[in-house]
Amino acid sequence: MALVGLLIPCFVISFDVTHSCQNADNFVGASSPGDIVIGGLFSVHGKMLHPEEHPMRPVIQNCAGFEIQVFLQTLAMIHAIEMINNSTLLSGIKLGYEIYDTCAEVTKAMGAALRFLAKFNASKDTVEYKCNYSHYIPRIKAVIGSSYSEIAMAVSRLLNLQLISLVSHASSAEILSDKIRFPSFLRTVPSDFYQTRAMARLIHRSGWNWIGLIATDDDYGRSALDSFGIQAMANNVCIAFKEMLPAYLSDGTINAKVNQALEKIVQETRVNVIVVFLRQFHVTKLFSKAIKRNIHKIWIASDNWSAAVKITTIPNIKHLGTVVGFAYKSENMSTFHDFLKTLHLQPTENNMFLKEYSVLLSTCAHVEDQDLNKCISNYSQENLIYKAGMCSQSWRDDFLRANIEPGFIQSTMLAVHAIAYAVRELCKDRNCKNPVAFAPWELLEELKKVTFNDNEKEVHFDAKGDLNTGYDVLLWKEISGRMVITEIAEYDLQKDDFIFKDEEKEMEFLNLKTVKSTCSRKCRRGQMKKVSASPHTCCYECVNCPEDHYTNQTDMDYCFLCNNKTHWSPVNSTTCYKKTVEYLSWNDWFAILLIILSGLGIVLIFAISTIFTRNLATPVVKASGGLTVCYVILLCHFFVFASTGFFIGEPREFKCKTRQAFFGISFALCISCILMKSLKILLAFSFDPKLQNFLKCLYKPVPIVVTCTGIQVVICTFWVMFRSPFVEQNFFIRRVIILECNEGSIVAFGVMLGYIAALAFICFIFAFKGRKLPENYNEAKFITFGMLIYFIAWITFIPVYTTTFGKYRPAVEITVILISNYGILCCTFLPKCYIILYKQETNTKSAFLKIIYNYSSKSAGCLTVSQISLESNCTTPQYPITNSCCKAEKTSVNGNCHFDVSKHSLIRKNVPPKNTAGTISRKRLSSI
Repeated sequence: MALVGLLIPCFVISFDVTHSCQNADNFVGASSPGDIVIGGLFSVHGKMLHPEEHPMRPVIQNCAGFEIQVFLQTLAMIHAIEMINNSTLLSGIKLGYEIYDTCAEVTKAMGAALRFLAKFNASKDTVEYKCNYSHYIPRIKAVIGSSYSEIAMAVSRLLNLQLISLVSHASSAEILSDKIRFPSFLRTVPSDFYQTRAMARLIHRSGWNWIGLIATDDDYGRSALDSFGIQAMANNVCIAFKEMLPAYLSDGTINAKVNQALEKIVQETRVNVIVVFLRQFHVTKLFSKAIKRNIHKIWIASDNWSAAVKITTIPNIKHLGTVVGFAYKSENMSTFHDFLKTLHLQPTENNMFLKEYSVLLSTCAHVEDQDLNKCISNYSQENLIYKAGMCSQSWRDDFLRANIEPGFIQSTMLAVHAIAYAVRELCKDRNCKNPVAFAPWELLEELKKVTFNDNEKEVHFDAKGDLNTGYDVLLWKEISGRMVITEIAEYDLQKDDFIFKDEEKEMEFLNLKTVKSTCSRKCRRGQMKKVSASPHTCCYECVNCPEDHYTNQTDMDYCFLCNNKTHWSPVNSTTCYKKTVEYLSWNDWFAILLIILSGLGIVLIFAISTIFTRNLATPVVKASGGLTVCYVILLCHFFVFASTGFFIGEPREFKCKTRQAFFGISFALCISCILMKSLKILLAFSFDPKLQNFLKCLYKPVPIVVTCTGIQVVICTFWVMFRSPFVEQNFFIRRVIILECNEGSIVAFGVMLGYIAALAFICFIFAFKGRKLPENYNEAKFITFGMLIYFIAWITFIPVYTTTFGKYRPAVEITVILISNYGILCCTFLPKCYIILYKQETNTKSAFLKIIYNYSSKSAGCLTVSQISLESNCTTPQYPITNSCCKAEKTSVNGNCHFDVSKHSLIRKNVPPKNTAGTISRKRLSSI
């Protein structure tokens, strides 16, 4: 420690310092004459003494709580002005200064502002009122200050009257950027908008979202609170509580308010991060009480106190927790350090602050360095009266250097240089040694557009009058038993991000994340937040993501929706899974079963074809319509079995368009041929002349088959042309994509099947009519069974098909096709194959003639009794002949016979001769 012995006369100590303000000149803290005078407003004292709770007289009281850091800011202003005066920047124009102490009170600051408004060359205490101040020349051209935003707001409104520039080195409230309300305000520090944004970003980046906030109950505190609230919300940070402390230490409720804030911190156990927008003397009082209550938290410091060395000297400050703060950017302080080394050589006549500091240093000479700050701040101006006897002291130049807050020193010197460069621009064509050369409003206009270099960096005010230089991020940490303020990063305003000095500093920052300050636990991946009844969005419970939703990050506000068409996810999923594409593939067990059944059907068709070909000349084959008709029907059955292959495998456009048409036309041709056969058999064994004539007219084999099949061809053609089936991806099943054929038109599909059903129904009617034909010719009975199987299968198909989803839907139709095709094939051909193979004795011409003869005789005998009088019942026991006729043939033949009641006998008409049966038999056989 450098010790410089000084001897100061005792009368100097009692001069001006020992008395309260007796006249206006005593109000000045430091001054120096010049051609252009710059005013200064600094809160060199932390509070104003109020002997009375409610003052009765408007008297400006003495101040207390000497602030070393603010005193250094006044010295920085003086040093900057002296540097400019000693340079060639202003070409012989000398800058003067007049600095006032606001004592952190708006009232005293307003008194100083009134002196700034006084007219040049008039009494310092005279302020003229005018409607137009354009040509009014006050004593002061510009003002630097003040230390606090609330004071700056009040003073700036007063200086607006004459548009005197107020260039602040510390007032950062966001509201001061409003050029409508504060047109003459500028500052060499960033707005609190950036500071609160940086704080919110730091908190969010550290994983904290549940924090407390303490601010002063003044314009600055409320503005900072509002700005931080907006930034916190943007970064998903919630404020658990807000505590406001009185702006002035002289407020009698301050201790109670501090205790209330600490009690809130203790109660909110989940809050481990506190943001503090307070003045230094507030923080000192808050931390002193917090240490006694053993409160250990992370404290986010505003630029007002983040670099305050005085606070780091509070006893046991290391037990308070961790302090992370934001400070204004600074440059090399070497010239200012050199200035401080020679400070003891400076005259004190015109610098009351320096004089008071000398007295305080002498008063506290017995105190160690770590307690010197506390000792100095404990004395008021009144107390110094009784300490005047101490005439010698040791000057501690390193004490001042240790208490420098570089950011404030830099911003103060920038404010002076900005004014100096603006003056230089104004004085290029003016004689500025004359104080009336320009008015303050002209200097203000020049200040708004001034640009200069500071340490090779271009400096200028933006449209809002702010100088956005950025912030240094500070971390308080204990080194060798002392709390040291270290710089770990830089906050870039444009990038809105932190730039770390090195990896070690970044690790120090990352270590902060080990502290948890959240309202709720962090939700895991696969979960999302569900906000509870709390008004804070940070208080929530974690719920699992529902199906088809996922989160791949922690603490997500909502779950992401999977692409429902192509992806899926289970409950509590961290990713989406691609849906598997499914269709009725060839290697599916059910498809293999259906293929085997279709193959067996084709084998059966070839077997029947072989049997019929080898027995071509037998009556059974001839009675079946001949080999041509059988081959056509068998070929249709083959096509129907083959069409099932189009329903299996990956759907393609060609397969979708072909499969239904192929099946529909083949089946329609098959039913048409069977219909033609049924009609032919009914015609051959019909004994009703009128029905016979009708059937002969109707029976045209080729036209019937061509017409019936042609209609189906037309239906399918129109279907394929206008509403063609197409390949479709079905997404209704969660985990799979069903690749299927969309029929294009359900109506066309229904018409096609309905038409086949209509043909089958007609065929069924004709077959039902001929169900009692001779056994060897009785295809009609089996055709009836085949059609019944068809109807049962397809009626069942409709509800099953419409309610089936997935890859097995085509299998439903295949199954129905196979059932109906097998039913008709087996009922049509297997009885004949059975006769050919196992009842060869009945497969002869003589056997057939005998069967037909017996059937014809029975049918001819019945013709005589087929019609009975309406007055009688054919089943009457009194008339056995009639009864037997009724049993033989229930179908009446009108006009063949009638019953004569009077003779109790059956009268026959047109009775055939004896050999009628034989004649009929030969005719029927030949017709078949």
